[in-house]
Parts: sequence; structure tokens; C-alpha cells
Amino acid sequence: MAGAANKNQWTLLLILLSGIVLGGFLGHLCRNVSWLSWLAYGQTFGLSSPVVLDLGIMVFTFGLTITINIASIIGIIIGIIIYKKL
Repeated sequence: MAGAANKNQWTLLLILLSGIVLGGFLGHLCRNVSWLSWLAYGQTFGLSSPVVLDLGIMVFTFGLTITINIASIIGIIIGIIIYKKL
């Protein structure tokens, strides 16, 4: 039974990530269309400049920027609806 619960969680994660990516892509495409430009309205947050860790032999660079817009929120909602239908 534990395997079935993990499969459902991974399925939900995959569907939500797909909704975020597809929504973000559609929002990016619609930003120049006058009557759909509201889908691209959003916020970007994260590290403004990457964090660099220099160990002498290796250099690690860490950075994270998240951009969320109205279209990706709609994609998340559609993903949750699809998951509940499964």
C-alpha cells in the first residue's frame, strides 16, 4: 500500500510541474497579445545574484529564481482538477 501512496504523490507532483511549465510558457507567449497580456502578469523572486562557494579545487555556484504568473496559477488549478479526475 505504501507504493501506491508514493505513486499518487509523484503523479501529483508531475502534473503540477507540468501545469506550472505549460502555464508559464503560455503566459510568455501571450504577453504581446493585447487582450491576453494579463496572463503574463506576475512576480519574479529568488536570489538576485548567485552565491559562489570557492573551495580552491572546485567552485560551486548556487542560484534560484522563480517566476510565477497568472497563467501558471491557472495551470496549477487545472493540474489539481486533472489529478482529482484520475
